[in-house]
Amino acid sequence: PDLDIIDRCNLTVLQEPGQEDLIDFLVKHKVHIVASLPCYSAENVDTQRGSGVFDRSISALLALNEAGYGQPDSGLLLDLVYNPLGAFLPPPQQDLEQKYKEVLLENFGIEFNSLFTMTNIPVKRFTDFLYKRGELKDYMDLLVRNFNPTTVDNLMCGNTI
Repeated sequence: PDLDIIDRCNLTVLQEPGQEDLIDFLVKHKVHIVASLPCYSAENVDTQRGSGVFDRSISALLALNEAGYGQPDSGLLLDLVYNPLGAFLPPPQQDLEQKYKEVLLENFGIEFNSLFTMTNIPVKRFTDFLYKRGELKDYMDLLVRNFNPTTVDNLMCGNTI
């Protein structure tokens, strides 16, 4: 069957012990990688994800590029995902994609295909975070006011195994 197999990838997993052959496996099976990179700055990523996560993510992206991911005409798709840290909506996707591409290429030589901006769903940890800050109701109201029903048909995980 003609399938688009997507690995919703945490970039740092590519550098975990026992995962040394993972990139080769992904290349062999032409797996479409969709990886979280919450920002193009080390400070923001490390604040959100933990100390050193940005550097490990950049190393993983460089390894993926070296294997052909994100390269023109390689057929190996590498997409990145941005989601905001806080009770606000992401900026326009096209503008942010251009900024990511400029910064990552200029600073690290990294290429990728597309950037997806995602809105945080208030479940468990994020709900707790918003509640403790007194922002949960306002954020829920923001989501309701900005709901776009035309996006539902293109949800990434509509057909997930």
